[in-house]
Parts: sequence; structure tokens; C-alpha cells
Amino acid sequence: MFDLKQRSRWAAILITLTLVLLVCMVLAIAIGRVAIPTGEVVSVVLRRFFNLFTSKVQGEITSHEVIVWNLRLPRVILAAAVGACLALAGCMMQGLLRNPMADPYVVGVSAGASVGGAIAFLVAESLTASWGVALTPILAFLGAIGAVVAVYLIARVGERIPIISLLLSGIALNTVLSAVLSLLIYYASRELQSLIYWLMGSFTGRGWPQVAVIIPHLLIGLVLSIFLARDLNALSLGEEAAATLGVNVESCKRLLLLASTLLTAGSVAVSGIIGFVGLLVPHIARLLFGPDHRLLLPAAALLGGIFLVVADLLSRILLPNAELPVGIITSICGGPFFLYLLRRNSKRSY
Repeated sequence: MFDLKQRSRWAAILITLTLVLLVCMVLAIAIGRVAIPTGEVVSVVLRRFFNLFTSKVQGEITSHEVIVWNLRLPRVILAAAVGACLALAGCMMQGLLRNPMADPYVVGVSAGASVGGAIAFLVAESLTASWGVALTPILAFLGAIGAVVAVYLIARVGERIPIISLLLSGIALNTVLSAVLSLLIYYASRELQSLIYWLMGSFTGRGWPQVAVIIPHLLIGLVLSIFLARDLNALSLGEEAAATLGVNVESCKRLLLLASTLLTAGSVAVSGIIGFVGLLVPHIARLLFGPDHRLLLPAAALLGGIFLVVADLLSRILLPNAELPVGIITSICGGPFFLYLLRRNSKRSY
């Protein structure tokens, strides 16, 4: 009886969060320099999706339809997917490292991706801007994956991956790659402003190709999170306790590291560096819904989508004739929260 009641409660929470996310997405599409009624937004989206699945010939296309389908809808979907990926990855990393101040970038993903993206912008200086647009997500993704592989190889001791070694290796590699990034920025000239803007994180100019890139990452991450939720609950008791409960601790660590890396690397490749989502959102989800990862992981993913859709909307409307990088908005929200966590944890240590 209790289990059925618990499942009903979880289903109600996830359905409510899904509806909130959909409402936020519709509002984010409707609001902008050109205001579009929400009813028209829903009508355009449903009609275009219906035409896609039925191969129906499209009639006359209005300017509002172009704005909704070609510009705002893919951007909003991308923001929701990236927010979900970063929050899911942050939740996994905090569970893996058993550290509430861990985020998806702690094992070198952001530093590796930043170096890869900087190399792409430098290559664009000697080639063409279109080459830079094509190479940036590819090299950023490869840089992120390469950094995590390096951290894994450095931290591995035999067949084991000690958590403290993983954390220290990530910190050390982040330091080295940050120095490499500074050197690359020093040599960037023509593409310097574009590079810095990319490093701040933004969805400007993104469209359906980026959505097609991020959706498989999100789906893989969601599947792995469902598979690993019980193991994460066991790991929260400690590695020895998890092993006595039948968890293959080392395999679980590898899968968690793989999942969080794929989620974060895919997000960085399509949007640049967007900080604090993976730190802030899992904490809010944990405070609202408790520590059980079977609910916490999907709830964090939905909250991450809501948070980043709203943050992207604010980045578009706060300044009348300009657009802020969304990474600035998330940092403004996440910075004070990080200081609060630091203060609270320091008090607990005494």
C-alpha cells in the first residue's frame, strides 16, 4: 500500500513538473521583441508537428510561424534539453562523489571543452568563419571527452577509481587546461570577442541541428539514470555499504562517470559553458523531493529544463536592444547559492 502511494506521489510530482516545463516553454516562445499570442504558438507547433508526421503539404507560411518554428521553438527546446542534461549530470556527480558542492565540470569537462572550442576559433581565423561554426561543437566535444579520459587514467589505481583521486585529478587538470586556455585567448585576435561570448554560454543562433545533437545525449543520460538510481542510493551510504548490498561499485562509478560526461560534453558542444545549473538545480530538487535518486534524477532533469528556459528568456528580454549570454544569468543565480552552501558546510564542520 505504501509503495503504491509513494509511486502515485512521484507520478504526480513528475507530471506537475512536466506541465510547468511545457507552460514555461510556451511562454518563452510567445515573449520577445515580436509578441505572439500563446494560443497561436500552440496552434503553430501542433500544426507543424502534425504536418511532419502526416507529410501534409504546408500552406502559406506567416511571419509568426517562421519566428515560432525556425527561431524560438528550437532555441527553447535546446535550452530545456541542455538544462536537463546539466542538472542530471550534476545530480550524478554529487551522488558519485558524495559531495554536495560537486558539479558536472569538476572532472575537467568544461576546461577540456573550452580548450577545444578555443582551438576551433583559432583555426577559424586562418580559414573562414563557417569553418569555425562547424568545428567549435566538434572540437569542444572531443576536448571534453579527452579531458575526462585523462582524469580517469590518472585517477585509476589498478581496477579501482578512488573518489579522492578522481576529484584531485579533475582539479589538477582543470588548472592546467585553464592555463592552456589563457594562452589560446592571448593568441586569439580576430575571433577574440566571439570566443569569449561562446565561453559565457549562449543559445544565440542555435537551431534544429543543435537540437538533433543534444537529444540523443539526453535520452542516453535518462536511460542510464533510471538504471543507476538504486545504485546511487546505495553509494550514498558509502562504498563498503553499497558493496554489501550487492552493488558492483567500480562498474557503477564508470557508468556514472560516462553518463555525466556524455551529458555535459554534449551540452557544452551546443551551448558553450553554462555554469551553476548542475550545482544549483540538484540541491533545489533534493530540498523539495528528498534524497531518493529514483525520483531525484528525473525531477532534477525537469527542474533543470525549467530553470534554463526561464534563464534564457530573461537573457533575451532584460536589455531592450541587446541579448545577454545565458551563462551570466545562471551565474548571477548560482553564485550566491554557492556561497550559501560553502558557508553552511563550513558551519557543519565545526
